[in-house]
Amino acid sequence: MLYVAIPWHSIELLALYAFAYAFTIVAGCYVVAFILRRFPVSGEGGMKHAGLVIGILERIFVLTRVLYGQFTAIMLVLTAKSIARFEDVKKREFAEYYLIGTFTSMLCALFVGLATVWFVAQ
Repeated sequence: MLYVAIPWHSIELLALYAFAYAFTIVAGCYVVAFILRRFPVSGEGGMKHAGLVIGILERIFVLTRVLYGQFTAIMLVLTAKSIARFEDVKKREFAEYYLIGTFTSMLCALFVGLATVWFVAQ
């Protein structure tokens, strides 16, 4: 049997990253839902819970880019979402709702990522 000693700081680092991703996913859902509840938008919706899944994937992508220090790549999220929602964004009410939700989601991941980077540097 091959035994490899894993240093404690590696386990602590893994736990910190796992916590950062879990916190970003779970807390981000609640924060975005809380903010968007104040700005209801009318109109037909897309697939059920698609926005929730897109938001989770968006926060994972943004957090990963922050942890790697690739801040410019974060704009890929906004670009991809804008292309996918091009026709819908022409409606002012939806555009405002879309921007509030997207920026809230991205800021949640950005803040958690920056805090994680700070903790790792300590």
